[in-house]
Amino acid sequence: MKKEATFSIWRGDANEGEFKDYSTEISDGMVVLDAVLQIQAEEANDLACRWNCKAGKCGSCSAEINGMPKLMCMTRLNTLPMEEPVTVEPMHAFPLTKDLVTDVSWNFEVKKKIKKFSPRPPDAEDGTWRMAQEDVDRVQEFRKCIECYLCQDVCHVLRDHHKHEEFIGPRFLVYTAALEMHPLDTEDRTAELKDESNIGYCNITKCCTKVCPEDITITDNAIIPLKERVVDEFYDPVKKILNIFKSKK
Repeated sequence: MKKEATFSIWRGDANEGEFKDYSTEISDGMVVLDAVLQIQAEEANDLACRWNCKAGKCGSCSAEINGMPKLMCMTRLNTLPMEEPVTVEPMHAFPLTKDLVTDVSWNFEVKKKIKKFSPRPPDAEDGTWRMAQEDVDRVQEFRKCIECYLCQDVCHVLRDHHKHEEFIGPRFLVYTAALEMHPLDTEDRTAELKDESNIGYCNITKCCTKVCPEDITITDNAIIPLKERVVDEFYDPVKKILNIFKSKK
């Protein structure tokens, strides 16, 4: 069954802009991206919108829908209150390019700075490794990330306080956890987590976990274990006392 619906879409660039209302015909099964592309085709040919797979796997169509960071292609209209305008706006944590498109290139630069995977030497005669299945399973969850950056967008450290030069955000804490907890990796990233990534800025509100379209348990399974490693390494009082005695020998 088809009916009319109103979408209030942000139009503008980094200098200025405003919400503009568009009325379009919607039908059962449509998602927000369907409506936006329909408006683009019929009413606003110059509307800038980034998308690719339309299957919730590329992370390209991230936006804020009724104030909540979501993937446009995975947000069904029947889950929204259609009796009032649906607001669609770009992510707030990154520089605006135009309309619904933001510049997320900062994330790529952050990833380059994290110590890469460094495996231990093979421990089998055939040149491969032996790993416990439970150790392998532990990091598989983190590999589901599609880099939509919704978790980055909702993170108050980046969104509200603009600490991009000091904090890497939940996406890259997940990436670091995938490396740190890998059964073959030999690198130690705890010092970088404390001093360069400033993991202490995160106050574990779990807002990043809430918006993750892949249901990665970002806070409990990635960030908190990394915080514990930093605390054990740098703030354990027993360890500090032992280090004092060692230094006196």
